[in-house]
Amino acid sequence: MVSLIFFAMLSLAVAKAQWLPGHATFYGANQDPTSLGGACGYDNTFHAGFGINTAALSGALFRQGEACGACFEVACDAGADPQWCFRHATVTVTATNFCPPNNNGGWCDPPRRHFDMSLPAFSRIARVGSEGIVPVLYRRVACKRSGGVRFTLKGQGNFNLVMFSNVGGSGDVRAAWVRGSRASTWSAMQRNWGANWQTNADYRNQRLSFRLALGDGKTLEFSGVVPSSWSPGETFVSQTQFS
Repeated sequence: MVSLIFFAMLSLAVAKAQWLPGHATFYGANQDPTSLGGACGYDNTFHAGFGINTAALSGALFRQGEACGACFEVACDAGADPQWCFRHATVTVTATNFCPPNNNGGWCDPPRRHFDMSLPAFSRIARVGSEGIVPVLYRRVACKRSGGVRFTLKGQGNFNLVMFSNVGGSGDVRAAWVRGSRASTWSAMQRNWGANWQTNADYRNQRLSFRLALGDGKTLEFSGVVPSSWSPGETFVSQTQFS
C-alpha cells in the first residue's frame, strides 16, 4: 500500500502535479545507457539532449509514442518498501522507450503504470539488488533542457522524416508543421513512430521552418532552422526553446 505519509510529504514539497503510484525496475545494466532510445527512435540519448536518466514506459504511460520526450519525476516509496528505497530521493527521467506487455501478468501489462529505468536513474532512488522491482510515486514535470530544440533530418527524396529532440516544456510533441522556403503556408506533419514525424512533400534544396505544439498547449515556431543545404542524417539546433 502506498505510504500516505510519504505521499503527503512529496505533495507539500512542490505542488506541480499530482503524485501517482506505480512501480519501477531497471534494464540495460550491461548496455551503454545512452543507447536506450528504442521505441522513440533516439539513436543516442546523450546526443538527443536527455543524458542517461531515461526510462521505458508501460503502455498506459507511453500512449503509442505520444509520451516520447516527456519528463517524469520519480520517487521510490520508502514508506511501502523501506528496505530497498532511498528516503527523500527523487530523479527526473525522460521517456525514451516502450516497455512491452507480456500479457501474462507482467509489470508492463495494461493498465499498470510502470517505469523500466536506466540503471543510473534507478540507482538514484533505490538500492540495486535482488529485489528487482520497487513501488514508486511519480508525476509529470517540465523538462529542463540545455540549448535549443534539435531537428534531425532522415528519409530520402520526397519522404522526409524528422526527429524532434531536446524539447523543453512538457517535452511531448503533440502536433507538428513544416514550411519550405518556397511555400507561404504550413503543412501538417504526421507522427510516423516515436519522436519521428513525416511529410511526403519534396523539400529538397529548401530552407525549412517548423512549428511544434506540445502536450501542455505551448506552441513555438522555428523559422529557417534548417538551411537549404541540408541532407539526410544532419541535426540542426534552434536558438529558441520551450520554457
